[in-house]
Amino acid sequence: MGIFASLGEKMEKFYNHSCYKMSSFRTYFLGFLCSLFDFHELQLNSFVFQFFYYIILSVLGFLALKLSVMKTTTIRLADLDLFFTAVSASTVSSMSTVEMELFSNSQLIVITVLMLLGGEIFTSMLRFNFVRSNFAHKIKSIDSRVHDNPPNSKNFPGKIESGLVVHPQVKDEKTSSIIEDGDKSLSGEHLRNVSIKLLNHVVIRYIFLVQILGAGLIFLYVSFVPSAKEVLKNKGIQMQIFSIFTAVSTFSNCGFVPTNENMKVFKKNSGLLLFLIPQVLLGNTLFAPALRGVIWVLGKTTKRVEYGYMLNNSRELGYSYLLPGLHSFVMAIVVLVLIVFEFLFFCSMEWNSEALYGLDGNEKFVGSLFQVVNLRHTGESVFDLSVVTPAVLVVFIIMMYLPARASFLNLEDKEVDVKNGEGETKKKKMSLKGRGHDTFSPLFFLVPFVIFICMTERDKLKEDPLNFNVLSITLEVIRGHFWSSAYANVGLTTGYHCSLQLRPDPFCKPVWYGFVGRWSPGGKLLLVVVMFLGKLRKFGK
Repeated sequence: MGIFASLGEKMEKFYNHSCYKMSSFRTYFLGFLCSLFDFHELQLNSFVFQFFYYIILSVLGFLALKLSVMKTTTIRLADLDLFFTAVSASTVSSMSTVEMELFSNSQLIVITVLMLLGGEIFTSMLRFNFVRSNFAHKIKSIDSRVHDNPPNSKNFPGKIESGLVVHPQVKDEKTSSIIEDGDKSLSGEHLRNVSIKLLNHVVIRYIFLVQILGAGLIFLYVSFVPSAKEVLKNKGIQMQIFSIFTAVSTFSNCGFVPTNENMKVFKKNSGLLLFLIPQVLLGNTLFAPALRGVIWVLGKTTKRVEYGYMLNNSRELGYSYLLPGLHSFVMAIVVLVLIVFEFLFFCSMEWNSEALYGLDGNEKFVGSLFQVVNLRHTGESVFDLSVVTPAVLVVFIIMMYLPARASFLNLEDKEVDVKNGEGETKKKKMSLKGRGHDTFSPLFFLVPFVIFICMTERDKLKEDPLNFNVLSITLEVIRGHFWSSAYANVGLTTGYHCSLQLRPDPFCKPVWYGFVGRWSPGGKLLLVVVMFLGKLRKFGK
C-alpha cells in the first residue's frame, strides 16, 4: 500500500506541475496572439491617422484659401481649383490648376503652412510619435492582461516541485539578482526613451534651421542681385514672402514657387539656383545620411551618451529615416551617382536644344544641375519641358519612379558574438544581401487612373493630340506618386501651349499653370485621388 501511496503522490505532483506549465504556456501564447493582432491594428490605426490627417489638412487649407483676402485684380477662383491647390500643397504635389500670381499674400502664407505641415520629414515625425505612443499603450494593455491572469496551483507540493518555493537564503539571492536585472532593464529602457525624445528635438530643429538658413540666403540674394529683385518688384511679390515660401516649398519637396513661370524666370540667376540645390537634397534624398551626420557631430561635440545610442541602435528606435551607417553611406552614394548620370544624359541630349537657348556655358551647367537634382521629387523647373526630347522625358519618369530612400541593396542585421571582459555579448553588424526592397514601388494600380483620365479627356486627345497625349497624361499622373508629382509627388509638368494646337483657337491664352489646369473637372478629381494615394503609398508595401 505504501508503494501505491508514494506512486499516487508522485503522479499528483506531476499532474500539478504539468497543469502549471500548460497554463503558463497558454497565458503567454495568448499574449503573443494579442500582440500580433494589436500590431496589425496598429498598422491600420497608423493608416487611418495619416489618411484623416491629410483629409483634414486639405479641407482646412481649402477653407482658409476661400476665406482669405484675394488680390483686387484677381478673378474669383473656382472652389474646385482652390480645393485642388489645398490638396496639392498638403500632399506636397505642387500641381497647379491656376497661376500662382493670382494668390494674395495671405493665401501664399496659407499655402506655405500647408506645405510645412504636409512635408514628408514633418509628417514622418508625426507618424513616428503616433506609432510609438500607440504601440506603448498596446504593450501595457497586453502586459496587464497577462499579469492579471497568472497561472494558479492549489497544490503546495506542486509548487515545491516546480521550484516556486525555495529556501529563504536562496530566495534572497534570487530576489537580489532579479532586482539587479530589473535595474539594468529599466536603465536601458530609460536610455531608449530619452534618446527618442532627443531624436524628436534634433529632427524638429533640423527642419526649422535648414529652412530658416535657406530663407535667409534667398532673401540676401534677391536683396542684393538687381535682376532677381527686379523680377519680384515687377510681379508685386514681397521679398520676405518669396524667400520663406520658396525655402519651405523647396525643403518640403513641393515645387511651388510664387511666380507663374516657376524658376524659369530665374534661370540666369545661377547663384539663387545653387542656394536651392542643398535645400532640395537635405529635405529629401540626402535627409537620412544628413540626419546621421548631424547626430554624429552632436555626439562628438556634446559627449552625450544618447547620441551614441542613436547611432548604434538606429533600427531599435523605429524612426524610418534614422538608418545604420552602411545603409546611409550607400544611399548617399546612390544619390550622387544618379545625379551624375542624369546630368550627363540631360546635357548630352539638350545642351544645344531649344530648352537651353539663350544661356551661356555657366548658366547651362548650373541650370542643368538644378533641373536634374529636382527630378527625383521636388519638381521646380528652370526649363520648358514641352520642348524636351521624349527620351529625356522617359528618364524623368524613371527618376520620379525611384523612392527617396532607394539604395538598390538589401541591408540586413546579423548578430555576431563578440567577447569582452565579462563574457560574450551579441553585436549587430550590417551586411549586404543584394538588391533590396526599397528600390521600386509597384505602379500597376496607376494604370487604371491613366485609362480613366484618358476617357474623361478623350475629346481633347482627338482634337489636340500634341498637347493631350498619353505620355503627357502619364507624366502628370506619375509625378504625384512619390513626393510631389500626383502619385510621385514631384510637380514637373509639360504645361499647355496654344502654339501646339492643330486647330488654332483665337481665344486661347498662354498660361503658366500645370497641364492639369486644362483638364475637365472629372480629370482633376481623379488626380486629387492619385495625390492622396501617393502620400499613403507606403502602406501598400
